[in-house]
Amino acid sequence: MHPPHCTVPEHPLDDGASLRVRTVWISDLHLGTPGCQARALLDFLRQVDCETLYLVGDIIDGWQLRRSWYWPQSHNDVVQKILRKARKGTRVVFVPGNHDEFARRYVEHNFGGVDVVDEAVHTTADGRRLWVTHGDHFDGVIQCAKWLAHVGDWAYERTLQVNSWFNRARARLGLPYWSLSKYLKGKVKRAVSYIGDFEAAVAREARQRGLHGVVCGHIHHAEIREVEGVLYCNDGDWVESLTALVEHHDGRLEIADWSAQRAVQLPSRQTAGADAAEEPEALEPVHAPPALARRLT
Repeated sequence: MHPPHCTVPEHPLDDGASLRVRTVWISDLHLGTPGCQARALLDFLRQVDCETLYLVGDIIDGWQLRRSWYWPQSHNDVVQKILRKARKGTRVVFVPGNHDEFARRYVEHNFGGVDVVDEAVHTTADGRRLWVTHGDHFDGVIQCAKWLAHVGDWAYERTLQVNSWFNRARARLGLPYWSLSKYLKGKVKRAVSYIGDFEAAVAREARQRGLHGVVCGHIHHAEIREVEGVLYCNDGDWVESLTALVEHHDGRLEIADWSAQRAVQLPSRQTAGADAAEEPEALEPVHAPPALARRLT
């Protein structure tokens, strides 16, 4: 079952949200990597208004930052926008993933209005109880051969670089963004099998907990469907899919596909400065706590 996408007005308000919902789930932003679509994400965050915002893991890519420091102003702007939402009354809940596992040592703490939790249970407006988890605990590669996960992460970054060059050429021709990695996942049988096994494992755990469903990320594959009698929701990512999961005020769940709103060109290290110059908001730089900075470096 393929859920309908959320639609966004063509002419959003200049100083306010054009998409008003009860809850938003986003994950796999991978801030700190060239592949992060920070400008598109910032555009989404500016136009959405919600009571609760769940950050479902891999928000900051600690793996990549340890290899090579990359943090342009646009990534600062995303963090500041999230903190601003928290200050203005949005409940912000951060569930760390495997790429930002350093944050798991801060579970049960609150930073700038953001609650850090290991997992959460969300009750929708129509009474369904959904387990919120990043999902990496159900990835056999992560649990049994973490070194292989790092190799796969490196290969994934190389694929994104190739995809970046390809999409720059498409952008010059006025064509929309196209994901090579997403295409390959759909064509390689082993990748398709991996996604199916992951979905079944997460849904099975939610059922064993006596819950109606689960919301997760991790595999960069947005989906809403029923798996073995359990509602399975994956909010996708902000590297390839540019998707979020949203709950309307009546409890209805949908995938918001932001790639349908605009053609996005992947930023490169050389164009990071130009990206920052295009942002209209002047935001304060974010400084990590000393202990967190030491963990990253």
